[in-house]
Amino acid sequence: MGKGKLARFADNDRFENVFQPSYEILINQQFEQKGNWNNNFFQNQNPITLEIGCGRGEYSVNLASKYPERNFIGVDIKGARLWAGAKFATNNNLKNVGFVRTRIEFTDSCFAKNEVDEIWITFPDPQLKDRFAKKRLTSSRFLNKYRNFLKKDGIVHLKTDSQELHEYTLQILKHNNLEIIEHTNNLYNSNLVSDILSIKTHYEELFSKQGKTITYIKFKIDSEKVIEEIPEEK
Repeated sequence: MGKGKLARFADNDRFENVFQPSYEILINQQFEQKGNWNNNFFQNQNPITLEIGCGRGEYSVNLASKYPERNFIGVDIKGARLWAGAKFATNNNLKNVGFVRTRIEFTDSCFAKNEVDEIWITFPDPQLKDRFAKKRLTSSRFLNKYRNFLKKDGIVHLKTDSQELHEYTLQILKHNNLEIIEHTNNLYNSNLVSDILSIKTHYEELFSKQGKTITYIKFKIDSEKVIEEIPEEK
């Protein structure tokens, strides 16, 4: 492992805005921040937005800068990437943003029922092979996890360069009669472009330079309704 990564991991250990709960703590539902983010960390009752698979945390820190009246948490397993967002927040004294280093599978061990108001999923691995459908971050497996901590009628945003993931997500939402607020398969050639949607992650910059089209979906999850996977074609 390079010295750069080791230095970043050391920084993550000392950053007050980074949490790295162990597997054992999460499995045993003993993460002390679960259900206590507003009281213990943010020390306010402002709404919480998650950035799932946050990478370098570009959306988390940009939104935190724009909306000081809201709280933001980035979640990712890659500590060396997450470090960038945590360092930016530390250097710029952003008190309304934090980071959790963990697998997305454990998000419902990090947040309690009705604790989160909104979710951003920004440029996840589309997991296009059929056998990996359950790994897609908008599969029924993950949408049901989000139900465990998202408030009633909580909003989810998906921004991706993958037309396949975009279409898959629309299909699973329609199959479960979930509300699609707005969507486009070509964001920057639509009337949906806004200051928020113009925030670009490291990966979006790379994909845009490759000429890939960026898509976007904004939808609601019914916290009381179990979400079913799209039936496999016979």
